[in-house]
Amino acid sequence: AAKGLADELNDRGYLVVDGIDGRAHYVKLPIGADLAALPLGGIVEVKAAGGERAVDHNIAGIVREGLYRSVDHLVRLRQEGVLDPQTAVDVHVRRLEALRRSGAVERMADGVWRVPPDFLSRVQAHDAQRAAGVTIELRSHLSIAQQVRAQGSTWLDHQMVGNTNDFPPRGFGAQVYGALQERIGFLVEQGLAERRGPHVVLARNLLSTLRDRELAEVGKAIQHQTGLIHRPICDGESVNGIYRRSVQLASGRFAMLDDGTGFSLVPWRPVVEQRLGQQVSAIVRVSSVTWNMGRQHGR
Repeated sequence: AAKGLADELNDRGYLVVDGIDGRAHYVKLPIGADLAALPLGGIVEVKAAGGERAVDHNIAGIVREGLYRSVDHLVRLRQEGVLDPQTAVDVHVRRLEALRRSGAVERMADGVWRVPPDFLSRVQAHDAQRAAGVTIELRSHLSIAQQVRAQGSTWLDHQMVGNTNDFPPRGFGAQVYGALQERIGFLVEQGLAERRGPHVVLARNLLSTLRDRELAEVGKAIQHQTGLIHRPICDGESVNGIYRRSVQLASGRFAMLDDGTGFSLVPWRPVVEQRLGQQVSAIVRVSSVTWNMGRQHGR
C-alpha cells in the first residue's frame, strides 16, 4: 500500500502492507533491499526469517534413502488428486535449487537431490541468515484488479488451485474474495472452468495452460519486434543462448535467451541477472529452471 526509506543512511526501506487478515502491517526491509522491485499495488508475501515453510516439510516428507526425486513426488501428488501436480513439484524444485547454492542440499542429477538428515534445521538457519529478520517475496507485480482478466497464470489462480479460500470478510481479504469470483467468471468464458451448482471445476493443469497461452502471445510480439523466431520450450529441454533482457508477465518474470536465429523465454531467477549479455544455459521443467552459470573450460 505504501513504501519508503526508514533509514536513508543505511539504505533500509519499509513497506506498509494491507494484509489479507484485514489489518495494515509496517514491515522494515533488510538493508539494501530493492524498493523498485516491489511495486505499489503488487502482491507480496512477508514471513519471519527462520520460520518453518510448508514446502520444506513437504520435501523432507518425500525423501527416501536421503534423496528427493521429483518423479516420485509427482506420482504421489497425482495419487492424492492434486489439481496441477507438475506446478506443485516445480515449486519444490525451485526451493531446492535456491538451497543448493547455499550448500544446504546437493543436486545429484536432473530432478534428484541429496537431502541431509538435518535438512529442516539447515534451511531455517539459511533463511534467518539471508533475510536478517523477515523474508519478502513478490508474488505478483499486478494488482488484484488487473489480475481478474489477465492472460496468464496469476496469483489469484494460484489461490484457487491451492484451495486458499480462508479470507476474512473485511479489508483486503474481502477484496481478494470478490476478485476471485470475477476471475472464475473470466475462466468460465475462456473454457478453463465450469460451474456445477455451488461448485466450480477448474480445467486440468490450469496454471500451466494459462502460462503457455501468455508465453505464446508474448513470443509472437517479440518475434515481430526482433525478427527472431520464437522457440517454445518443451519439458526437460536444455536451452542455450545470450541473455538479452527480462520480461515481466502475469505468469512471472522470464529471461529472453537469444541463440542467433531464435529466442526462448525461460523462467527468470536473480542468479541470472549478473550474466546479462553473456552466454548461459538452462534446463527447463515447466515453470522451474536450473541455470548453468559455470565457465566452459577447454583443454
